[in-house]
Amino acid sequence: MKNIRIVLVNTSHPGNIGATARAMKNMGLDQLYLVAPKLFPSDEATSRSSGAVDILEGAIVVNSLEEAISDCQLVIGTSARERHIPWPLVDPKQAAEMAHAEQLATAFVFGREDRGLTNEELQRCHYHVHIPSVESFSSLNLGAAVQVIAYELRMHFLAQKGQTVTKKWDVPVASVEQFEYMLEHLERVLVDTEFLDPNAPRQVMTRFRRLYQRAQLDQQEVGMLRGMFSAVDKLVAGATIESAIQKKDR
Repeated sequence: MKNIRIVLVNTSHPGNIGATARAMKNMGLDQLYLVAPKLFPSDEATSRSSGAVDILEGAIVVNSLEEAISDCQLVIGTSARERHIPWPLVDPKQAAEMAHAEQLATAFVFGREDRGLTNEELQRCHYHVHIPSVESFSSLNLGAAVQVIAYELRMHFLAQKGQTVTKKWDVPVASVEQFEYMLEHLERVLVDTEFLDPNAPRQVMTRFRRLYQRAQLDQQEVGMLRGMFSAVDKLVAGATIESAIQKKDR
């Protein structure tokens, strides 16, 4: 499962990092990314890892979620509650199937122990995964949450062992970085064409993000869209120059 990484965001307790490493090693995962952990490395993390020291030693520590997922093609974030704007939602089994089906570079993102992922962080994810615990006691320990996801990933891997389940596609899926540049370009075009008021943006860009992430664009499709945006840029620039000349002639 070399295409799958586990990403922990702002983990407060180093013991949870150790528990995550243990869960990963048990289930055959080895790529751990830590986004600005409160304390790492730590003796407590080592102790709680129960021998999964190689996972901890190989962990990649970064300063932001963007750095942790920039080269990924599929990002699935854990969420324990409903959001203002609904997002594509899957259960752990469905998430595991998606991660294995096309062998995309996939990140499973877990948030802070006390408040999970922020809305902005969740919007960076193509899908949200929800572990269906009972409503009266829905607080799940971080290490336990990672264990549930890792277990489903392992089970799906074993079920498909010896088989090749691939979806043929002629162009690689766009990375998160390529997708973000495209969205920035789109926003500039929308502002220049006065479709989007930067002083009252509402949820326009959030909904465009959701639309394009649901489509799971490949690299060529992103290039085509950016080419179209560039053509609009030229038309807007030409119209602006012509308007300025007309005003001068008057």
